[in-house]
Amino acid sequence: MALKLYIYPHPVLRKKSKKIEVIDKRIKDLARQMLDLMYKHDGIGLAAPQVGESIRLIVLDIGKGPIALANPEIVEKKGVSLISEGCLSLPGLTVLVKRAFFVKVKGIDVFSKQEKEYKASGLFAHDFQHEIDHLNGVLIIDYLPWWKRIKYFLSLKKKSNLL
Repeated sequence: MALKLYIYPHPVLRKKSKKIEVIDKRIKDLARQMLDLMYKHDGIGLAAPQVGESIRLIVLDIGKGPIALANPEIVEKKGVSLISEGCLSLPGLTVLVKRAFFVKVKGIDVFSKQEKEYKASGLFAHDFQHEIDHLNGVLIIDYLPWWKRIKYFLSLKKKSNLL
């Protein structure tokens, strides 16, 4: 069954994701399908909640090859970086987001089932932080002032003819 991309304000995007206890065929297949969907939409990252699964799984590729991590966690942060971010679940929105410039991330590689550690800076670090935010129900819209959040929400309603 083909995955679908869940768009804000769908409630699944706000749920805190559950830890993955076993990496089985279903999780591996889900990771592969998430990578396919991410590439199809010209994205650089995707989290399981964005496809309706409230589990701690992310995929990303900023041109260094695909990564699929279960239960990722940031274990170290340094510095400050401002990068304009977009999100496949918030079409048409870009937000200047302040994040750590450098992160160290640990998780389980879905395909090898081995614990991996990544040291990332710049865009790579932003991508990890963005996708891990999704696992905690945090979206880039949360980095906007309240009045800009309302403006974006109203523009979505207008596009969908709900107003």
